[in-house]
Amino acid sequence: MDYSNRHIHSEMDDESQESMDACGDSTPYVPPHLPPMPRRERLQIQKSSVCSRAYFVVVMVFFHVYIINIIGLLFYVHYNNSPADIVSADRDTSASTSGVDSRLSPPDPPQQDPDLDVRQSFSLPRIEGIRVGHVQRVSLKPDRIHEMKTLSLKPLLFEIPGLLSEEECGVVVQLAQLKGLMESQATVPPGDQEEELQPLLSLSPEETFSLLDLDQDGLLQRQEILSHSRSRDRTWLSPENLRQILTGQEDSPAGVLTLEEFRRVCDGMSQHPLQQRAGTRRGQPKRKSRHTWLYQGPGSHHILHTLRNRVTHLARLPSPLVELSEPLQVIRYEQGGFSHAHHDSSPSHPETTCSHTRLAGNTSAHTEISCRYITVLLYLNSVEGGGETTFPVADNRTYEEEALVQGGVDLTDTQQSCDRGNLRVKPTAGTALLWYNHLSDGKGWMGELDEYSLHGDCPVTRGVKWVANSWVNVDPDHQRQARYQRLVTHRQEGETGREERDTPLPHSNLHQDL
Repeated sequence: MDYSNRHIHSEMDDESQESMDACGDSTPYVPPHLPPMPRRERLQIQKSSVCSRAYFVVVMVFFHVYIINIIGLLFYVHYNNSPADIVSADRDTSASTSGVDSRLSPPDPPQQDPDLDVRQSFSLPRIEGIRVGHVQRVSLKPDRIHEMKTLSLKPLLFEIPGLLSEEECGVVVQLAQLKGLMESQATVPPGDQEEELQPLLSLSPEETFSLLDLDQDGLLQRQEILSHSRSRDRTWLSPENLRQILTGQEDSPAGVLTLEEFRRVCDGMSQHPLQQRAGTRRGQPKRKSRHTWLYQGPGSHHILHTLRNRVTHLARLPSPLVELSEPLQVIRYEQGGFSHAHHDSSPSHPETTCSHTRLAGNTSAHTEISCRYITVLLYLNSVEGGGETTFPVADNRTYEEEALVQGGVDLTDTQQSCDRGNLRVKPTAGTALLWYNHLSDGKGWMGELDEYSLHGDCPVTRGVKWVANSWVNVDPDHQRQARYQRLVTHRQEGETGREERDTPLPHSNLHQDL
């Protein structure tokens, strides 16, 4: 019995010793009730070799499983995307990045995607003014760094000397002369200032009602009101007065305006729509000048194309916005030439549509307005005397139209009060002014009209003055701007295709075909 117990304990001791040695522990296990056994010689095993080998096997298994899962996922994505889906994705990508790279494939017509958001393609970044007098460096030419100086924060106005060289200014002037200049729409005869202060039209409410009442039934309907609202120079009805008349028509129980109701609507207006002073009409500035328009697209003079590219880089805007804006306007002010203070752009209302996007606009909006997000004014020569650009209310604490008349002098009348403006810039050849006509809407798009962007041109007292206006047109409705850009791009691609089909083959090509 003693021998068997001793044999059993000996076997247990051997097993314990082997298991402990395998995991790196060389101390043998000795039961407390038995005397220590003499140490026997046995094969020595490297410490932790078995545990290290098991850990390595586990890591390798998990690594191979991970690689197999990744490969399987790639195969799943590849075989579950058909060629049609890839083409569709490419078209969507092309449409969404059309504001970044115009070399991509043309997008589809706007009717196929009416909900396209133009802000997916690009936004409207604004240059930081920091403070008045702040100078920042901009690179607009390969061999020159320009200094851009902040002149005002209300409006956000910058001055960039040397944007054009004297040679480039001369080429633009020569191109304008070659094209031919026309009289401005609102031209005032020299020395005829008394006539300037008279209303263009002096009509009573009864006469105005009779003109609006097309069918002469004594009732003014909505379509009759809107039919007279298409004047681009606003000599007929401004958007504000139009909205008041339409509001009166909508508030009428019968949905039409009688003569008596029309009189009450006119009495509620601050000014009669046809009897406003010339110096205070926001939409129709009085000026004495001659102007023309120069195309800057493909096929134009390389100086004009270079100028458009500089404006694009200066404004830091996507090229499609600049390319699809108005042509370059070149203006010549002779001695005595001027323009009263005005806004380049207009406030937006539901019943208005932008002139540049009218093709994609709402057909119910009958009044066209100018939607100019940025103005870049280029001085093409140095004026000998006068001709300053004035900003009458720049950096005022507040803007009120009543404050524009001070001591009986209208600040918008540059002939009488040009020296009283808050800010005046003297024309210097090659210098450019950039300012924002609209505020930001806080979401990366164009907001309300900046009233402080009111500006005009002081009379030229000696010599002549040549300037050019480069406007960047943006519709406050980003969806309409997107439809317009897609519509224009689609038409341009169609015209290019037709030109290629209609172009006769050269003689060598005809010979090869035959």
